[in-house]
Amino acid sequence: MRLRLCKVLDRALPVAFAWMAAGFVVASCTGCSGPVLSFQAKEPAAAPEPLVTGSIARRPTRFGPDLGDEDWRRAHGALSMALDPQGNGRPVKWDNPETAMRGSVNPTGLPYVAGDEICRDFLATVVAGGEGKGRFLRGTGCKLTGGEWELKRLRSAKS
Repeated sequence: MRLRLCKVLDRALPVAFAWMAAGFVVASCTGCSGPVLSFQAKEPAAAPEPLVTGSIARRPTRFGPDLGDEDWRRAHGALSMALDPQGNGRPVKWDNPETAMRGSVNPTGLPYVAGDEICRDFLATVVAGGEGKGRFLRGTGCKLTGGEWELKRLRSAKS
């Protein structure tokens, strides 16, 4: 019996290996090209991001909403001169004869480094044209080396 079983296995084993080898060849040729089911959920359209979040206040861009573009251009020029670390530390005046707006920027401390920026605190005055009514603003301006001065903080100061 044992002899008969060995003869059967001698014939069947090469056939089984041949079928197995053929299966490997077919599998390697087809790779993963068989059908693959995939389901993709439709994502809702992303809502536009808000300009201001509740945790971070928007940076001030001007001394107030009543300043026009030309008023701010002149005030920003005075701000740049007054906050210049190599300047004399004196107030710099600005005015716009077309709108009768005027004011001054007075540095209130020495320049200091904050992160990658040079910063300086200031006190600004803005006087509205015909009213002659003025307001005082206390703030901080900062700039990167070679950049322009930007307002970082700005708040009303008591007169």
